[in-house]
This record gives sequence, C-alpha cells and structure tokens, in this order.
Amino acid sequence: MPSPVTSSVIINAPKALLHDHLDGGLRIGTILELSDSIGWTSNLPTTNPDDLQAWFTAGAAAKDLLQYLATFEHTLAVMQTTEHIERIAFEAVEDLANDGVVYAEIRFAPELHNMPFAASTEAICAGFRRAEESARAKGQQISAHLIICAMRTEHRSVEVVEFVDQYRTIDSKVVAFDLAGAETGWPPSLHAEALTIARQRHINLTIHASEPPDLELISDALAHGAHRIGHGVRLDRDTHTESGELTLGPLATYVRDRQVHLEMAPTCNTQIGAVASVGDHPVIPFLRAGFNVGVNTDNRLMSDVSPSSELIALNNAHNLTWEEISRLVTNAISSGFAPLDERQRIINDIVSPAYSVLVTG
Repeated sequence: MPSPVTSSVIINAPKALLHDHLDGGLRIGTILELSDSIGWTSNLPTTNPDDLQAWFTAGAAAKDLLQYLATFEHTLAVMQTTEHIERIAFEAVEDLANDGVVYAEIRFAPELHNMPFAASTEAICAGFRRAEESARAKGQQISAHLIICAMRTEHRSVEVVEFVDQYRTIDSKVVAFDLAGAETGWPPSLHAEALTIARQRHINLTIHASEPPDLELISDALAHGAHRIGHGVRLDRDTHTESGELTLGPLATYVRDRQVHLEMAPTCNTQIGAVASVGDHPVIPFLRAGFNVGVNTDNRLMSDVSPSSELIALNNAHNLTWEEISRLVTNAISSGFAPLDERQRIINDIVSPAYSVLVTG
C-alpha cells in the first residue's frame, strides 16, 4: 500500500525547480541587513520582518503583474555588488536544499545589476557552488544551474544572448536564455534577432508566457523556438471540460503531443489573477491529461512559498498520489537544461529510489 501523501513527507521528498527568480527569493533578514549596510533602509516600507514579508506578499497578490514587478525595487537595491549577489545566490540554493530540492535552475537578468554581465554571473555561479558544497557537508544533495534573462521591455536582448553564448563556454553552470518581465505589449517577436541567435547557436531557450488572457504569447514563444514555456497558464483557454474529460484545442494538443514542458507556478499565477485559486490552476488537470508539466515557485519571497508548500497546496486541492508527485519532479528534471548525464544520475540515484518507496509503501 502506498505511503499516505502528507505534508511532512512532501517536505522530505526530493523535488525539482525550473522556474525561480534570484531577485524574487531573498530572505527578509538579508534584505534588512544589506539595506542597512548600503543606506537603503529609509526606502523600505517597514523594518519589521513580519510586516515586510506581508508587504511583499500584498504587492504580489494585487492581481496586477506590473504592481507585482514593482516590489523588486527593494530586492534589486541590495543586489548591486558582487559580494551581495554571491551571498544571495548561496542563500537561495541553501534554502532550496533545506526544502528537499535536488535539482534547481535559478534565473536572473544581468542588465538589472550595475556591473559587467560577467561580474554578476561569476558571483552567482560561485554562490551556487559554495551552497552545493555546504549541502554535501550536511548530507544533502542539490545541483544548481543558472538561466540568464533579457528584459523584454528593454533593448539589450541581443547583447544578453551573445553573452550567454560566450559565458556558457566559461562556466557550465550557465545553461539557458530567457525573456522575462512585463509581457502585454512585449511579445517575443520584438526580440526576434536575439531569439534567432539562440536558435542558430543551439542555446537552450525558455520564454515567459503567462500574462495576456489570449493564447498569442504562447504561440509566439513556440514560433520563436522556445524549448520550454515559462508559466503557460493561459493554455487552459484552449481547453474545456466535458463530462469530466479535458478536451484540447489545437495549441493545447500541440503542446501536449510535442511534450513541451510548462514551468507552472500555481500561487504566483493566482496572485496575478490568471486563475481564481490554486485549486483552479490547470497544472494537475494538465498532468492527468498527459502534459509535461512541473511545479515552481517563481518568486519565493513575493509569493511567500517554497517548493514544498506549492506541492502541499496542490495536494490539498487535488488529493495527489505519490506517482503523480514523482511525475511532476521527474518531468522537471527530464526537461532541465543541465547535461543529460547529470540529470539522469539525479533521477536514477535520488528521485526514482525515493519515490519507489513512497509509491509501494
């Protein structure tokens, strides 16, 4: 008999994360400490830790993506030195390892940091490695990698993708290119030159596509070569349920049949108003219909979530089985951008044995 799916076991089970922003995952204590060190404290809405967390979460829950993005002023303010960035990268991976994550891809936009792209990227990769070593010393296992984003509201995407192409030969921690930021009015097609470079040079590519209520952004991302879709929650508009069966339109059918991975983030998608609640999020219906989906946090600080808390919320809404949770984790790792042998090792040595015990009881 399978083991009961309980919150405590979910926390201890191995997990994977493909969609997590470095500047959206800072610890409250780190923001307060670093703000004090750079003279930013007077700009914070409050210095009470609980109230500051509530302020970030309220901004995220305003059901407005632009208001959500405005909260990043305070995290980015303390991420303008390599020392601070290395520490924040270390803490991000340490927090994920403590939550049972064994494979993580974290993303950042170098153009948001007032230093050469290489300086911020080197600091992040160093923080990742220091955290991996610290985790091993505690008997934990985590493999962390970096996705580099261009901001779609800016005009530096060609510069950023050229940097990704160059830096991935210097440090294998760099695994992919992404377009991030505000989406309405900023489709991937505006960055066609950068996306063409990514395709021509065989750079792994994921593109955010979550905000507009229509399906055009997802179609545009796929047309420009996206290997994965960031969020993709609006794809549910190309489906309908009839007699308990999920019926798919042409785009949804393509995404499922081609097994395009959807990096879904239930709490964040609820906060920006894409769905009414975590229980209404399409990630689990999609999983049960054969889509290649995973569960992500997006911005752990703003949404006040962890990988475990997202799975716990979904389990409370959908009564998940361990086999389903295992598929969510394996889907993510299998769709990751790290080298195949590394991802297969994590699945074969860590994930499959752990879930085999939970599935069989």
